[in-house]
Amino acid sequence: MHYSTILAAACSLLAAQGLAAPNNPPNYGNTVTVTKTKEITQYRTNTAFKTTTVAGSCSASSSHSASLSTSHSSSTSHTSSATSLTSSSTASSPTASSLSSSSGVGYSSTTYATTPAYPFCTSYATPFASVDRTHPRLFNYNGTGAKYFAGTNTWWASHILSDTDLDTVFSDIKASQLQVTRVWGFGSVNTDPGPGTVFFQLLNSTGSYLNYAANGIPRLDAVVSYAEKNGIKLVLPFVNNWSDLGGIASYNAAFGGNATTWYTDTQSQQVYRDYIKLLVNRYKCSSAIFAWELGNEPRCHGCPTSVIYNWATGVSEYIKSLDSKHMVTLGDEGWFAPPDNIGDGSYAYSGAEGVDFSLNLGIKTLDYGTFHLYPDSWGYNETWGSTWIVEHDAVGAKYNKPVVLEEYGFATVPGNHTAVEEPWQQTLLLNTSIAMDQFWQFGLPSLSSLSDANTIFTNETEYITLAEDHAAVMLEKAV
Repeated sequence: MHYSTILAAACSLLAAQGLAAPNNPPNYGNTVTVTKTKEITQYRTNTAFKTTTVAGSCSASSSHSASLSTSHSSSTSHTSSATSLTSSSTASSPTASSLSSSSGVGYSSTTYATTPAYPFCTSYATPFASVDRTHPRLFNYNGTGAKYFAGTNTWWASHILSDTDLDTVFSDIKASQLQVTRVWGFGSVNTDPGPGTVFFQLLNSTGSYLNYAANGIPRLDAVVSYAEKNGIKLVLPFVNNWSDLGGIASYNAAFGGNATTWYTDTQSQQVYRDYIKLLVNRYKCSSAIFAWELGNEPRCHGCPTSVIYNWATGVSEYIKSLDSKHMVTLGDEGWFAPPDNIGDGSYAYSGAEGVDFSLNLGIKTLDYGTFHLYPDSWGYNETWGSTWIVEHDAVGAKYNKPVVLEEYGFATVPGNHTAVEEPWQQTLLLNTSIAMDQFWQFGLPSLSSLSDANTIFTNETEYITLAEDHAAVMLEKAV
C-alpha cells in the first residue's frame, strides 16, 4: 500500500485520539521474548514508544492532551471518572489515597493524553457477523450468506505501539483472504510498568484502574480501527487463563484466591465484568468485532465441570445483555469429559481441566464452540489431530451449532509445519462441517521477535500452503 495512504489513515486515527503520528516502526530487537510451551505463551516487553510530528501531515505532538471527539459518545455511554496520578515511568501502583477505590475508575497518565470516551468505531459499512439462519452451523460474516472461511491469531497486535505495523498486519491478512484474527483484549498489571509497555488495566487491593493513556486502551482502539479499514473481523478475549499479560494471576494477586477459585470469587468476577462492560460498550457499534470471547483457554484444574459451565452461562448472559448483536464464545481448548462417551479416557477426554466441550456447547448464550489443537504439548502424536477435529465436528452436529478450530500448531517442526498441519486442514476441509479454522499464528518477518515455534511467516513457502491456499479453498467450499 502506498505510504501516503497509510499515513493519511494513521493521521486520521491519531488526530481523533489527540496523538501524534508514529515515526518508523520501533526496532524491537531483543526487547520482546515470546515462547509457547505447554500451551503457555510468555510475554515480556520494555519497548519504548515515541511519537513525533510528521511535517506537513499531522500537527499533533506527544504532549497534546485531548479526549476523543464528542461524536464518539452516545447518549447511553458512561463518563469514566479519571483520577489524576502524578507518576514517572517507574511509578509503583496507585494506593487508596491517590485513586478512588471504585472499580473501573480511569487511570490517567502524565505521559500521554487520555481517551476515556466511547463507543469507538469508525465505520458501519460492513454487516455484523452472525450465525447464519439458513445454515446454523456456518457464519454469515459479511452479509452475503453462509460461507466457510479461514482465519488466524495475532495475539500481540494490541500490544505493539506502532500504527504502521498494525496497518501492515491487517493489510497482509486481508491480502491472504484470511477473514478473522484473534487479538488479546486483555492486559492487566499489578504495578505500573511505565509508558513503554502496553497494559489496559491496573489491579490492586483498592480496585481496578483503566489505562486510557497511549500505552493503554487506545492500542485496542487502533486495532479495531485498522481491522475496520481492511474489512477484517476480530475475536477479543477478555482474560487469560495463563499469567502472561496479567491473566487470572493478576486478579489473584490483587484480590486473593487462586486459579480455580477465581471463577466464583465475588470481587474478581465483579472487576472482570466491569472490564467486559468497558470493552463491549466501547466497541459494540463496530462491525469489526466477530465475537466477544470469555477468555483464552479457561481451565479449572480438578474442578467439577459445573464450575466452568455455570461461569460461562452467567458471563455470556451478561455480555448478551450489553450487546445482543455480536456473537459470544468461550475460548476453551475443547476438552471432553467422561459423560460425553468420546475418546479413550486419556488426558484430553478425562475432564481433568474442569472443561466439558459438549456440555458447554449447549449454553444458549454461546453462539459457537471453540477448540484448540497442540498434540505435541498434550502428549499425543500428530495424526491424532485429525481424530480430534472429527470428534468436535460431531458434537457441533449434535447441537447444530458452528464449531471453530481456533488455534492449532505443532512446535516441534519450526519452519516446516506443512507436513503436519496440512493433513489437519484437509481433514477439516473434506470431512467436516467446521465453519472456520484459525492457525497459530500469523507472523511478519519484521516482527519476528513476537513469534514462537508455531508461527507461520508471510515470507515462507509454508505460508502459501497453510494460509493463502487454504484460505482460498475454504472460501470455495460448497455450502
